[in-house]
Formats: sequence, structure tokens, C-alpha cells
Amino acid sequence: MAKSKVRLMITRYMELGVIISIIGMAVVFSYLNPRFLSVSALSSMVSLAAELGIMAIGVSFLMISGEFDLSVGSVFAAASILAAWLLNMGIPFIVAFIAALGLAACVGLANALITIKGKIPSFITTLGMMWFIRGVLLASTKGFPVRLEVNVPEMSVLSAPVLYDLRISGLWFLILAAIFHFILTSTPYGNWVQAVGGAPETARALGINVAKVKTINFVLSSVMAALAGLIALSRFKVVEPVAGMGLELEAIASSVIGGCSLAGGVGTVAGASLGAFLIGEIRVGLIMAGAPAYWYIGFVGVLLIVAGIINLRLSRRE
Repeated sequence: MAKSKVRLMITRYMELGVIISIIGMAVVFSYLNPRFLSVSALSSMVSLAAELGIMAIGVSFLMISGEFDLSVGSVFAAASILAAWLLNMGIPFIVAFIAALGLAACVGLANALITIKGKIPSFITTLGMMWFIRGVLLASTKGFPVRLEVNVPEMSVLSAPVLYDLRISGLWFLILAAIFHFILTSTPYGNWVQAVGGAPETARALGINVAKVKTINFVLSSVMAALAGLIALSRFKVVEPVAGMGLELEAIASSVIGGCSLAGGVGTVAGASLGAFLIGEIRVGLIMAGAPAYWYIGFVGVLLIVAGIINLRLSRRE
């Protein structure tokens, strides 16, 4: 009886697994370095997780509706490079900001149309888009980084320091996670997203416009990636044409670690956000423990495999 109650709780609260992982990692890293649980270290974790977490919010919405987006890393770079070019030309910040998000929205819309109208798996569509955008960026920049050569005070709203190592980007991440978690769990659109990913034919029979829901989520995924890229630009004032490479896989990993099913229909924004925080926690913990930087990728890989196995078993039991 007790075991079945535990299984029911884990199935119902998909974030429980990643919360346990966060606590476990905190215990391990605080043993290796007592300063790990300091306010400064916790602030660093939130700030480091912000860009990945914002991207993971959009990716998780799309995954729950049954699709993938591998182009978000390239959109991350493209939006920030476009914004840097426009700002260097003297274009006002708000115009450059909207233009960068608009470019991302167009990419998301293109992904949706090719996938839905062409009946091509989103994995293939977005993989091709990822390479296409990256190729355009490398050709247009000749492989050189694009620097923000002007002072733009308005950009401080995206990543200015707040307290210790906490930046405004961390607060934006928390606010967006709360908003989109509410949308997914407490609005009709959230129900449509889960229905479309879990049983698209049933959703159609109930009158849900499956194509429209997926299109919105493709656009959302790209726009959130662009926002993350703009935050990175505001922090570093320079963008490499290869910026964001690998972030698409980390965003998917964050979502899966947080309970999103690769088959669609299952997952939460809170879980994906906690997954991104866990990845940030691992990065800070390894640095403070003095471990080599390449251990980070290995840790994330192990977590992804374990999370995938757990999610598969829970879905079968459910």
C-alpha cells in the first residue's frame, strides 16, 4: 500500500524526482565545499540557469504538445546577432528587441508550417533549420564574433546585477516560469496543449485546432530562445556565430529531467524550470568543488539517461 502511494505521488507530481535530485546534489556539493549553500552561490545558480531555463520553458511547451525544436540554439545566436547589428546602427533598443523576437517568431512559424503542412517530423524540420540558420550566421559574419559597440543603458533591464551574483535575468526566469506554469495547469489552452500531445485524434474530435496549438508552441519556443539570446547579449556585449550550440540539447534535457515525456502529452513547466536549475546547480557545484569543466557534460548525460528511464517506467505504470 505504501509503495503504491509513493508511486501515485511521483506520477502525479512529476517535479518530485528533480526536486529530490536537486536536494541530493546540494548535499553532495555542500560536503565537498561548505560555501555551496551560501546566498552568493545560490544566486549564481539562478543566474546561470536563467538563459537555459527561459529556453526550456518554450521547449517544454512544444514537447508536451508532441513536437521537438532543435533550432532554438541557432535562433539564440541569430536573434542576438541581429539585435547587435541594429543597435550598432543606432536603432533604438525597443525596435531592435522587437525585431529580434520577430525574427524568432518567423523561424518558429516556418518550422510549424513545414512540419504540419509538409507532414515532416519536427525532428527533421528543426534539425535542417538549425543547420541553415547556423550556416547563414557563419557566412554573414565570416566566423567572427559580433560586438556591441555602443552603450545601451536600456539593456540593463535584461541582466543587471541585483543582489550578490543574482541578476535580473534570474528574476525574469522565475516570473516567466510562474506565468507559463499557470497557463499550462490552469487555463483551457494548457489543457489543449496536453490533449494535443497526448491524443491528437481525440483532441480533434473534441474540436481542438491541433495545427493552431502546435503552431503557437513552435513560435513560443523560438521566441523564448531569442529572449535568452538577448539576455546573453546584454551580459557579454558580444555574440559568437556559434553561440547557443548545444543549448537545444540542454533545453530538451532540462525538460526530460523535469518530467516531460518524449512522446508528448506529459510534463510541466515547473519541472522543466527545475531541470534547468539542476543543470545550473551542477555547473556551479563542479566549479566550487574544483572538478574539471568537462565533467559537467558527463553529469548531465547521466541525469538525462536516469530521468528517461524513470519517466518511461512511470508512464507504463500510469
